[in-house]
Amino acid sequence: MKKQIKVVAAIIENNQNEILCALRSPEMSIPNLWEFPGGKVEVNEDIFSALKREIYEELNCIIEAKEFYHENSHEYEGFTIQLICIICKIIDGEPKPSEHSKLIWLHRRNLPSLKWAPADIPAVNKLFTDIQPSY
Repeated sequence: MKKQIKVVAAIIENNQNEILCALRSPEMSIPNLWEFPGGKVEVNEDIFSALKREIYEELNCIIEAKEFYHENSHEYEGFTIQLICIICKIIDGEPKPSEHSKLIWLHRRNLPSLKWAPADIPAVNKLFTDIQPSY
């Protein structure tokens, strides 16, 4: 049986209705593909706390995790990811990559132009077709 990994990802939208996209570095598993920033949920950690921790560690900023957005599972060769995407807003700091090669802000209509990690594609498709959030 494949290892199951629970992962949270932040859908962070700025005041210009752009969404933060992160390019996985060549040293990371599944390298050189785009993803929504986030990471693994630790044992006994809720998804919102995990996401706040991961974003602080990866991007050196503080977020408010606002609401659940999307969830799906994806099977990779050696493991299965349960990816939980949460709508977030930055409340302090400016995102700076520490693990990723690059960060960009992109309008949701342009999200499909990037080469995404397979687990992120269902959320990208949903963002592309959904109406804009109210904030």
